[in-house]
Amino acid sequence: MMNSTQLSYFTLAAYFDTGALKYFYFMVIFLLYIFIVSANVFLIVVICMNRSLHEPMYLFLCSLFVNELYGSTGLFPFLLLQVLSDIHTVSKPLCFLQIYCVHLYGAVEYLNLAIMSYDRYLAICYPLQYNTRMTSKKIGTLIAVTWLYPCIAMVVMLCLTTSLQLCGNIIDKVFCATHSVVKLGCSETLLVNIYGLFLSFGTIFVALTVILYTYLHILRVCFSGSKQTRQKAVSTCTPHLASLLNFSVGASFELLQSRFDMSRLPNILRIFLSLYFLTCPPLFNPVMYGLKMSKIRTLSKSLLSNVSY
Repeated sequence: MMNSTQLSYFTLAAYFDTGALKYFYFMVIFLLYIFIVSANVFLIVVICMNRSLHEPMYLFLCSLFVNELYGSTGLFPFLLLQVLSDIHTVSKPLCFLQIYCVHLYGAVEYLNLAIMSYDRYLAICYPLQYNTRMTSKKIGTLIAVTWLYPCIAMVVMLCLTTSLQLCGNIIDKVFCATHSVVKLGCSETLLVNIYGLFLSFGTIFVALTVILYTYLHILRVCFSGSKQTRQKAVSTCTPHLASLLNFSVGASFELLQSRFDMSRLPNILRIFLSLYFLTCPPLFNPVMYGLKMSKIRTLSKSLLSNVSY
């Protein structure tokens, strides 16, 4: 039995020998990361530089793009190093840093999608009162809560996890995750398990409650409202629903995989699905919003044409 303070590294057992193909995988992952960073940074710049986009919907989108950038950066540089390495180990401090980044990204993503649905609810259901209800102070408060609550909650989670006594150092994943470390514990893990479940499902429950409540009211207004109201709802809510579905599929599999035995699935499929929520939303969201939101699309084209000249 060894204390986590004496442990110097973890071994990531989900990696397998790819031979000379590791350079091909490295280039694919590297190009994917470059595209994600470029797309998200570009849209953040577009929103920040154009005063016409300094509206609640676009400010919440900017927060979402910052989180995509943060989450992918918590994974891809680490993944690139591991793909090229023959020994798949990670130091204890770096492992816990990645745990913090990955779980913070997941919580912020869900909460950000929840406040975006609340914003669409006010815009569609209370259009005349929208500006008085969605004030600058409320926007700042919502974004601050979206980020500060997960930051504080994850600090507590890390304190509980790092205090565990561990009976091993082998993690059956390609990146570090809280429950993978907790399963190595040979001291009492009830407290950290309860807190982890409360944090995961509490965050999901709150976010989904807000989303379901707002969309039920949006649907009610759409069915009873004019054709123009329905068109506005469809144009602004479709990208949000697509983002929510895309992230939820990946996050749900990761939660299930962390709690249940998925060893019957092929290893490559488990790796792909465990990485889905960290790779697809950061790739999918900027492309979708950049193409679907007419204001962003027009201003993006204008900025690109100015740069080309």
